[in-house]
Amino acid sequence: MGKGKGKGKGDQKARKGGRSGARTDADALESKKKADEDRAVADLAEQFVADGVHPMGGFSDALRVEKGFVLDGVDTSATPAFDGDKLAGKAALASAEEELTDLLERLWAESTAGSKRALLLVVQGMDTSGKGGIMRHVISVNPQGVRATAFKAPSEEELAHDFLWRIEKALPAPGQLGVFDRSHYEDVLIVRVHELVPEQVWSKRYAQINAFERAAIASGTKVVKVMTHISKDEQKARLMRRLDRPDKHYKFNPDDVDERGHWLDYMEAYQAVFDRTSTVGAPWHVVPADRKWYARLAVQQLLLEALREMDLQWPEADFDVEAEKKRLAAS
Repeated sequence: MGKGKGKGKGDQKARKGGRSGARTDADALESKKKADEDRAVADLAEQFVADGVHPMGGFSDALRVEKGFVLDGVDTSATPAFDGDKLAGKAALASAEEELTDLLERLWAESTAGSKRALLLVVQGMDTSGKGGIMRHVISVNPQGVRATAFKAPSEEELAHDFLWRIEKALPAPGQLGVFDRSHYEDVLIVRVHELVPEQVWSKRYAQINAFERAAIASGTKVVKVMTHISKDEQKARLMRRLDRPDKHYKFNPDDVDERGHWLDYMEAYQAVFDRTSTVGAPWHVVPADRKWYARLAVQQLLLEALREMDLQWPEADFDVEAEKKRLAAS
């Protein structure tokens, strides 16, 4: 008995060590694979720049919500307006960063000369649909000129005001790119699904939202609205990966599983949002998001197309440049 017990302890240690070693090997292999992919992406991005592949285009037309749009008909694994693979998509994202940075700097520069123009990106989507990844991989190229707001459940102070009160306070200032991670649309999505207010209240909000966005546009803010759209199966897989990895447990919220029980209700609520608030001035764009790399590229390209349409110009100097050169040389 004693001998058998001792052997069991040794086996247990060996098995424990084996599992630890297996994890270490797997982590090392994954790290190498990631490093190899990063190098391949960087090389291809450099080639794209050298070959003048950018600018791309057509994402807005391909993803815009038009009359008759049906959310249920969207293939969440599709890659509209892009026919490359994952490697090419990541390289395209990287190779366009310089242009995005340049245009955002131009937007800011204009404001120093009195321009009131700004850009607002509204990002909605079910949990795990990649909103955070868009912030890290797309918006982070120029953090100084970005005002990002992640809207959570309203505070007591916010509930004491109209639902648009906190939204208006978060609008971008002239020269800024404002990003809403969730937004005023929560007040016709989660509020509707969970019946947090009576229908006679939330049903009036579509018109209020349209009026609010028209006013923002009239004041100089261009609005780009995006839904990152994943399938229910893909969401399940992403949530499971969070549970499988201790370093991702902090991202998991048990409420996410509960919300999956309302999936069809949310899809119905999103359809109503598109039917009622995809306007000429502020149309919605539905981005298939089962492929994270594509969703990031698509949002980046939607921003670039919007910024190009703004025809941003460097402001002219309000001083005599040549005279200042002479003064500086003599100083």
